[in-house]
Amino acid sequence: MRFITSPSFDLTYEDVFLAPSRSEIASRMDVDLSSIDGTGTTIPLVVANMTAISGRRMAETIARRGGIAVIPQDIPLEIVAQVIAWVKDRHTFFDTPVTLAPTDTVADALDLINKRAHGALIVVEGGKPVGIVTEADCERVDRFTQLQQIMATDLMTVNDSIQPREAFEFLTTHRRKLAPVVRADGSLVGILTKVGALRATLYTPALDANGKLRIAAAVGINGDVAAKAKFLIEAGADVLVVDTAHGHQVKMIEAIKVIRAQSPKIPIVAGNVVTAAGTRDLIEAGADIIKVGVGPGAMCTTRMQTGVGRPQFSAVLECAEEAAKFGKHVWADGGVRHPRDVALALAAGASQVMIGSWFAGTLESPSDLNRDSHGRLYKESFGMASARAVAARTASEGAFDRARKALFEEGISSSRMYINPSRPGVEDLIDEIISGVRSSCTYAGADSIPDFFAKAIVGIQSSSGYAEGKPLNQSW
Repeated sequence: MRFITSPSFDLTYEDVFLAPSRSEIASRMDVDLSSIDGTGTTIPLVVANMTAISGRRMAETIARRGGIAVIPQDIPLEIVAQVIAWVKDRHTFFDTPVTLAPTDTVADALDLINKRAHGALIVVEGGKPVGIVTEADCERVDRFTQLQQIMATDLMTVNDSIQPREAFEFLTTHRRKLAPVVRADGSLVGILTKVGALRATLYTPALDANGKLRIAAAVGINGDVAAKAKFLIEAGADVLVVDTAHGHQVKMIEAIKVIRAQSPKIPIVAGNVVTAAGTRDLIEAGADIIKVGVGPGAMCTTRMQTGVGRPQFSAVLECAEEAAKFGKHVWADGGVRHPRDVALALAAGASQVMIGSWFAGTLESPSDLNRDSHGRLYKESFGMASARAVAARTASEGAFDRARKALFEEGISSSRMYINPSRPGVEDLIDEIISGVRSSCTYAGADSIPDFFAKAIVGIQSSSGYAEGKPLNQSW
């Protein structure tokens, strides 16, 4: 990457732009976005380890499309192990259906139907699909009505050997949005939508050596770090993320060394830092990837509370340059609100971009779906250094110690993340982001993430320059 004009101050994503270069890339699909940092992803997206965002449905969905999710450290280890096992057991092509029995009720269906973006629930009896229920089927129906009374029974299933193009043409011909996927004996395997069939031709799942979906897990720097790391490795975590707000400290360095002793091979991500010195110290301790970012996240109040942090573009650029000296990599953590920001983070040298709040407002995030007074759907999100998160993290401690720790917070405890009706699922956002990043690479004449970093030309702009690039939804 090179600047058109050398900056005299630190920059964030809104301060910079990418200039186009001569390109020989004929199509955005000629761009390979596979990671080079050892994590095995095929797109450079990581779901942040936040309780309101990263759960099993999110982890399954992002891995199927080539990214990876990090399960938070606040979740009990036994539950994390269950999540890892569940994700590893998911199909790499077909989505996991939401299922209920014929005798379950409309109330049960309404609680579950929006757990998936396709908006359908499969009614199963004896392991075989017998009906489909949609949200429309539940309208103006008594909540205690059994599903067998309202479900559509004219099922049209597809075999689990079907290929993406064949599946799309089948669903199009029969005017179906989706279909249950069954084995030869009729038992339910999954569910497939028309858009899911298309996506299977555009994305490559992030798979481990056994052909299972990849998943990462976070571990803190307090308590018995060695035991926690050992447990997560044995549970099947593909990547360990050693996570704390202030990563450039002795306890972090000690934690990395302890974890590295548990496994010389598993990729270790550590952070957060924003300087070359912090990057160097964590790499020398044994980290493979450095997580960069202090204060850019939407739920984070660190910069306003403490004055500590750094504009994210410059932080990523400096840390990536330092990591490269050791043959290591960085993840850009936080501050992305548009596809352009992801592209700029990669141009600055990040191997992956970690996203939190942007993914919170999707149907796959773990939070409950709520409706405001205007009927708009939303999910609650909160920062991992907020009083709410601290209360959950210290649940086993005494009331006095918990109350004292709750006085010190550096995050928002409750924020409404609205569901975009046109892009309700995380896959919709992945489509938007990856389409933008692929196009950015073609503008730079790059066919891979390393090539993009090498060829990207970055300029500095004023706030009005940034505003000029925003589309207008109505005339002026």
